Amino acid sequence: MGKPSVHIAALVVSLALMLAACQQSSVNDTAIDTPSAGYVTDMPRFDSFIAGRPTPEQFRQAYPDVLLVLPGDITTLELRDNNSRYFPELDESGRIVGGRFQ
Repeated sequence: MGKPSVHIAALVVSLALMLAACQQSSVNDTAIDTPSAGYVTDMPRFDSFIAGRPTPEQFRQAYPDVLLVLPGDITTLELRDNNSRYFPELDESGRIVGGRFQ
């Protein structure tokens, strides 16, 4: 067989590598399994999605029924209270880092 301490060390290293891989993929993984039809009603899910810093294209794929109003886009001044129009804050690389519904 082998020394138990060698097996335990190998197990610990394997677990550490798997955890590191999971953590790294979750930082850049902003995809939602299925697009959310309609307006945003599940705010915890939406906030989690935005925390992943999606691109505008990823936003449109995940929330196809929500109007994404990027800086410079022309819109009406109507007030919507159904989370159907999102004004994002973008970082220097063009990823969404926050924003507001209006």
